[in-house]
Amino acid sequence: MTAPTFRLAYVPGVTPTKWVRIWNERLPRVALELVGVPAAEAADLVRSGGAEAALLRLPIDRDGLHAIPLYTETTVVVVPKDHLVTAAEEVTAADLADDVVLRPLDDTLDWEQLPGHPFAERPQTTALAIELVAAGVGLLVVPQSLARLHHRKDLTYRPITDAPESQVVLSWPEGEPSDLMEQLIGIIRGRTVNSSRQPVAAPKVKATDKAKAKAKAKKSAPRTPQRTQRGNRKR
Repeated sequence: MTAPTFRLAYVPGVTPTKWVRIWNERLPRVALELVGVPAAEAADLVRSGGAEAALLRLPIDRDGLHAIPLYTETTVVVVPKDHLVTAAEEVTAADLADDVVLRPLDDTLDWEQLPGHPFAERPQTTALAIELVAAGVGLLVVPQSLARLHHRKDLTYRPITDAPESQVVLSWPEGEPSDLMEQLIGIIRGRTVNSSRQPVAAPKVKATDKAKAKAKAKKSAPRTPQRTQRGNRKR
């Protein structure tokens, strides 16, 4: 018989390591299969049944999907180490006004207007955009986890205080969640192994305990005065 498997997709930069460890401790007989997926394909993978759930970034097309927020990421600008913005601890979008700012096609930041000057052609991926930053072509604004994922010794990053933020969510198909999906939700939300939505059963009482309790109750009960019964006497 094939062992059950639960497929959890995740987008680049999201690290489910802690939740995988807890899953393996609590459900050792159910394999948690991790499926790395590009950000643009994650929602469709869940909708098509290619994964039971996904850790992905908003915004996405929410049609047919549930999504619970997990955390919000800091947005940073990736720059060469000798760039002027490295003199500050954090920057604003206005500080990038004179720079070329790359926006890859897999970008999930919900910009009203991208800062700086746009590059002639949008890079296909964040990884390619990082290479262009290293080549001196422009700067890149991304969630901090992606800056860490694509770390290079010749690049660094600074937080941008007024840029859109990226929110990571757990998403699964609409409808009643399966038992395994409920388990995953509980793990990610931090429920302990003893947490339960079921009523706690009353402890069983041993027969000897019942007898002792009955005897004690009988002993402590108030006594009813007895009437003296007189028989019929002939006079």
